[in-house]
Amino acid sequence: MSGRKNLFDIILKKGAGMKKLLILILFVVCLFAKVNINKATIKELDSLNGIGYKKAEAIIEYRKTHSFKKIEDIMKVRGIGKKTFEKIKDEIEVKDNN
Repeated sequence: MSGRKNLFDIILKKGAGMKKLLILILFVVCLFAKVNINKATIKELDSLNGIGYKKAEAIIEYRKTHSFKKIEDIMKVRGIGKKTFEKIKDEIEVKDNN
């Protein structure tokens, strides 16, 4: 093993300032992370701009018989049209359903 310290060792030794920095970095990463509409939970879907609990339920119901191949496919879900899609298109992604 090399003599390099891992990030967590450095954070533990540097104290609260480094811990706060790590928390901030993790927050920013999560803030800009996209939601995979093929795997997202109802809570994750509900957090999207313009998607409430009912639309999140509709997405999950749609997923039971269909798989999203591209983000535009979300407009096939009842209640989600172009206007809603425009609000969420930068927040969603499609990854394999496997």
